[in-house]
Amino acid sequence: MTFIDYQDKRVVVTGASSGIGAAVATALVKLGAEVHAAARREPEAKSAEFHPLDLSDPASIEGAVHSIGGPVDALFNCAGAVPMSPALDILKVNFLGTRLFTDLVAANMTAGGAIVNTSSDGGYGWRHKRTLLLDFVSHDFDDALEWYVRNQEAAGHADAFAKEALNVWTMQQSAVLIQRGIRINTASPGAVQTPMLEAIEAAYSTEAIDPVLYPSGRRSTAEEQVGPLLFLNSDSASYVNGADLSVDGGFWASLSLTGSLWNSDGGLK
Repeated sequence: MTFIDYQDKRVVVTGASSGIGAAVATALVKLGAEVHAAARREPEAKSAEFHPLDLSDPASIEGAVHSIGGPVDALFNCAGAVPMSPALDILKVNFLGTRLFTDLVAANMTAGGAIVNTSSDGGYGWRHKRTLLLDFVSHDFDDALEWYVRNQEAAGHADAFAKEALNVWTMQQSAVLIQRGIRINTASPGAVQTPMLEAIEAAYSTEAIDPVLYPSGRRSTAEEQVGPLLFLNSDSASYVNGADLSVDGGFWASLSLTGSLWNSDGGLK
């Protein structure tokens, strides 16, 4: 069996114009896939077709999915909003819009299909907010936004909360979609040198990023995130479902054991 084979597979990549999404789309084209790039702007990398997509707008999401059509063999959700964006915009792009897009694309998938959601180390705190998150993800697009406004103090920063919600929802869906033979997983990168990280660094300083370089001592490249994502959506991962793969140079593995990551109330420091 070929370890990772995407020859003639029809795949969708969100956020394909930049960062991890661009690197994934480029790799898939080289592997012979029919790549449908979905993003706010057209990517420089070659793809079979470009579909304009604004994950903060349900009408744009529905239009993009209609344009893509089916069948779809694999979906790579790589789009994300920078954490300096308004809170509700972050929630729309990083979770609510991604969820809606995924639901609609999954309807065009058949048995053997696979989905991977790009989360982040920032989503690790779901373990201490499980009840809150289960309530949040039970709401639809508009109701969830209102829910967050009411519960923002308990939920915390929208960027981390959206990633936590993405992780919890992915685990929920892993039990649902597998009944149709479709797998869904998450991958959680650490600090990845992309235009998004550059924007974060400009806003918060290098010192705000440096702690997550432990213990590897360096940032990841976008290309280093590609292999794990390709694996999770490949036939070689046919029994991997509902998992969250950390791709962070060992950051969480090292610090989770120390207990120093947690505040007295159980939240992340």
